[in-house]
Amino acid sequence: MTWRSRRVVAVAGVALAAGLAACGSNGATDSGESEASGGQSYTISHHKGKTELPAEPQRVVALDPSLVEAVAAIDQDRLAGGIGTYDEEQSFPSYLGDSVAGVEWVGPLDSPNLEAITALKPDLIVSASIRHEDVYDELSKIAPTVFVETTGPTWKDNITKVAEAMGAEDTAETKLEEYEQRAASLGKAINEKAGDPEISVVRFMDGPTRLVGHDSFTGIILKDMGLARPTAQDIDEFALEVGEEQIRKADGDYIFVSAYEGGEPSQEQFQRNPLWRKLDGVKAGNVHEVNDATWMMSVSLQGAHFMLDDMAEIFDVDPMRS
Repeated sequence: MTWRSRRVVAVAGVALAAGLAACGSNGATDSGESEASGGQSYTISHHKGKTELPAEPQRVVALDPSLVEAVAAIDQDRLAGGIGTYDEEQSFPSYLGDSVAGVEWVGPLDSPNLEAITALKPDLIVSASIRHEDVYDELSKIAPTVFVETTGPTWKDNITKVAEAMGAEDTAETKLEEYEQRAASLGKAINEKAGDPEISVVRFMDGPTRLVGHDSFTGIILKDMGLARPTAQDIDEFALEVGEEQIRKADGDYIFVSAYEGGEPSQEQFQRNPLWRKLDGVKAGNVHEVNDATWMMSVSLQGAHFMLDDMAEIFDVDPMRS
C-alpha cells in the first residue's frame, strides 16, 4: 500500500473519530477537516482536540526532535524554535546543517522553557501528547498548539499532521511520495544486485541488545525498500530484545549495527563472543556499522534519506537522489 492510499484510509479514520467525539480547544468547529481558505484562519483536529490557526503560520516552535525535523523538511524558514536532542544538550543534530541555522533552543525535552517559547512570538506550537500532555493548556495560552499522539513509527503521519497545521499539505505529500519512490527503486536495485539479501539490524544499548522489527523507523524504511528480514526480525513489533545466548537471531546476509549512548561495551562483548564470528553475515564480511543518530534517532525524512544514502553506498548502487 502506497503512502497516498494509506493517507486516504487515515483521513477517513480521523473523520470518523471526529464525528464520535467532540473535543474542545481554540476555535473548535463541527468539522474534522481543515477549513482553509485564502488568507483566512482554519481549524484542524489533532490528538488534543481542535485548534484554530492563522493561514500558513510563519513562526513555528517544535518541541520534539522528530517534529523539528518535520517542520524543517516542510519549510525550514518557518522554524523559529525547537528542541533538537533527547538530552540536556542545547543543540540540534549536525546533519541538519543550515536548515536549523538561527533556530532558538527552547528545551530541555522534559521541561520546555515556556518563557523562551513566549519570547519567540510563535503562531504555531507543535508537540506530542507522549511528551508534553501536562503542559498542553499552558502552551495553548502562548500560541495555537497542535499535538500528535506519539512519535517513532508514526513519523509519516506526524509529518502530514504538522504540514496540515502549517497549511502545507501538498508539500508534505510530494516529499513523502518522493521518498517512497526512491526507497522502492533503491531496494529493487539492491535486490537485483545482491540476490534478495536478508537484512539484519542490531542496536546495542546500555541494557538489552535490540534486533529491530518492522514497527520501528528503520524497519519501516527497510519495508518501504522491499528488503527481506531474517525470521527473528520479521516481526510486527518495535524490536526484539536479546542476550548473548541468542546471538544467532542477529544473523543475516548483511548485518547493520549501531550503538546508542552507553551501548559500546555491549557491542564489544557481543562481537568478542565466538558465536558472533559464526554468523553467516560476519563470515561473509558483510557487517556494517551505521550512524545511530540517523538510522535510529532521527525519525524523519532527513534521516530516511541519509539511511538510503548509506544503503546505496554499501551495496554500490545508484543512490537515486534527485
